[in-house]
Amino acid sequence: MFKQFKQALRMLVAMSVLTGVVYPALITLVAQVVFPYQSNGSLLLRDGKTVGSTLIGQSFDDPKYFWGRPSATSDVAYNAASSGGSNLGPTNPALADAVGARIAALTGADPGNHAPIPVDLVTASGSGLDPHISPAAAEYQVTRVAKARGLEEQAVRQRVARHTQGRALGLLGEARVNVLELNLDLDSDRR
Repeated sequence: MFKQFKQALRMLVAMSVLTGVVYPALITLVAQVVFPYQSNGSLLLRDGKTVGSTLIGQSFDDPKYFWGRPSATSDVAYNAASSGGSNLGPTNPALADAVGARIAALTGADPGNHAPIPVDLVTASGSGLDPHISPAAAEYQVTRVAKARGLEEQAVRQRVARHTQGRALGLLGEARVNVLELNLDLDSDRR
């Protein structure tokens, strides 16, 4: 029996080293060599300072910025350490209240906009961290952003088009707009 215990202990140590040290180190090395930008967080820099990540949404509530999807993370909005949806079902009054508050904020920021509000502007994604909105959600906000920045709507639409990404490989997912990249592009006019 002691012989079997020693063999089991050696196997535990060997597998722990293999799966807990060797494999993660190898994958990290491959990621750093093949995909260095992505494996380091897809960070966006401005004037040498990190301003965000292309993979994690940020909170924008100033009318001159495009607003992203609401965050469902706990404690702080867009908390990457607390990724997850709200788990509120469609009949939950808390979800209806949250959506109602988001609709009120959108209509309050642009009272003349009577277009239907795209659902991704009032509901969080499954992760609560989504950095993208649909092209329809961006279009809904064009008038407000153009007015707040003193720009022509067509100029803002061109920026939206420039930051609209199509489906992955032409067939996976939906077209999307990265809100942080779009807002940084709009801010570059003031520099």
